Amino acid sequence: MAAGGADKFSVLLPTYNERENLPLVVWLLARTLRESGNNFEIIIIDDGSPDGTQEIAEQLEKIYGSDKILLRPRARKLGLGTAYIHGMKHATGNFIVIMDADLSHHVSLYFIKQKEGNFDIVSGTRYKGNGGVYGWDLKRKLISRGANFITQVLLRPGASDLTGSFRLYRKEVLQKLMEKCVSKGYVFQMEMIVRARQLGYTIGEVPISFVDRVYGESKLGGNEIVSFLKGLLTLFATT
Repeated sequence: MAAGGADKFSVLLPTYNERENLPLVVWLLARTLRESGNNFEIIIIDDGSPDGTQEIAEQLEKIYGSDKILLRPRARKLGLGTAYIHGMKHATGNFIVIMDADLSHHVSLYFIKQKEGNFDIVSGTRYKGNGGVYGWDLKRKLISRGANFITQVLLRPGASDLTGSFRLYRKEVLQKLMEKCVSKGYVFQMEMIVRARQLGYTIGEVPISFVDRVYGESKLGGNEIVSFLKGLLTLFATT
């Protein structure tokens, strides 16, 4: 926590081939966080991107200062969950924000919602209020809706959007959930919410407009869908 007991927000940005998106998402984040008056740091966890993402991150570190931008790379792709664990080791904030670096999410963070209900977790939802998805074709929308519907039926998680990756956690809550979670890849986000419900943590939701990535290609493929279904069945059998 920052000096004097003020809140500090550590934003974890896992990256892989995001050299075009990274400067813009960092600029948007830094502007939003500064305007809100919050103390912050942005931790970039690059998994050995071959497109030069790491070099861009090094330049951003020089521009914004090493107290605001921290590059903490890894040699290769090791999974989303382990990326967050790696990032948390270097986080000095008492709140952790996790999000994609592909500009799929609007950079409007959840500080007000957290304060309103003193929530342990604040999660973005595409399926409540004025939330939605823009830029996806029908196939991807059906996959997302179908995955969320099946998950709701089987797991009854107490949250409307389990597969989104834009969330705010109390640091100690995220650490506890990391200890419990065993999933990798896209299933990881789902398991985090299911485990949070099991442990009795409070979850607030904020409607978000999910806009398809500005640059690059989505990393969702057939292997990820199969892994998701396997993970879902595992959670159903063990929770």
